[in-house]
Amino acid sequence: MRLITSLLLFILMSSCNQEVKKTVKTYKSVEIQDIYNDSISVRAIELMGDGTLTFAANNGVYGLYFPKKAQWVTSTQLHDSVPLHFRAVAHTANDFFMLSIESPALLYKTGDDGKMTLVYEEHGEGVFYDAMTFWNDKEGLAIGDSVNGCLSIIITRDGGETWTKLACDVLPESLEGEGAFAASNTNIKVLGDKAWIATTTGTIYFTGNKGVSWVSIETPMLNTEPTQGIYSIDFYDDYNGFAVGGDYTKPELNTANKMKTSNGGTTWELISDGKAPGYKSCVQYIPNSDAQGLVAVSFNGIDLSHDGGLTWKHISDESFYTIRFVNDSLAYAAGQDRISKLEFKE
Repeated sequence: MRLITSLLLFILMSSCNQEVKKTVKTYKSVEIQDIYNDSISVRAIELMGDGTLTFAANNGVYGLYFPKKAQWVTSTQLHDSVPLHFRAVAHTANDFFMLSIESPALLYKTGDDGKMTLVYEEHGEGVFYDAMTFWNDKEGLAIGDSVNGCLSIIITRDGGETWTKLACDVLPESLEGEGAFAASNTNIKVLGDKAWIATTTGTIYFTGNKGVSWVSIETPMLNTEPTQGIYSIDFYDDYNGFAVGGDYTKPELNTANKMKTSNGGTTWELISDGKAPGYKSCVQYIPNSDAQGLVAVSFNGIDLSHDGGLTWKHISDESFYTIRFVNDSLAYAAGQDRISKLEFKE
């Protein structure tokens, strides 16, 4: 009896001392299936909470995809009979939003009658909006290029019914020509009350209180030319973040175009410097990857990392501008003339 008791105690203690290791999938390839084709450029897609995929593009085209039925519903938004160019979309639990780029910047939300309703309009020289997202169902923000010495940031506190532009006296002074790249709708990332905005000058704007106050953070991202800077940013949690950039006119350039943070964006360090991949327009963490899985896309293909960005593998030459994950093996990506479903394979 004493022997059995001692053996049970040993097994119990050994079990308590063992660490539970999380299994992280390692992908080697990707299967790509086009689910939508049209003569448009799609740089903005988002997934609603129920799994519905939304998009807005140039030529005023926008739409919804219902994956369970494999069904699309699309339409065209005009302004004074002119089709608009959309590169920013966002959503709450019940509404879809889309924002056009140049003056007049026009922000639409879904209306009660099923049509898109104009909720914000801005005219002026230099007006150019790049990205949009929501903290929650009531509070959201959109960002645009600098006007009158500061970055353009508009905020809603009532679920997108009304939007207010922040005054320059509550924002850091912008650098000359500073803006954001309207390349993939991923130069804003929000978590909790926080938001990080990535700009063309390699600067990151940070707020920890939903846009009430802001600080700017310098980073080592390459930004010596107007076509260089941070194109996309993502955070896995409050501490681990990753950003990509480069130069779309020199897509093979791979110096100072990838960086990471492990302290919530307070400081950033270059990673995989001087190694592939080069220019990328969008980066996203793979869900359930313990901040180790990353996928980056651009017109020159798809690359992935399983070690937090230290090393990368080129898994496809297929061209995409932006990507969003449904789960840790399924994603949607969009680019020139198409939206596709991506299944990552081990």
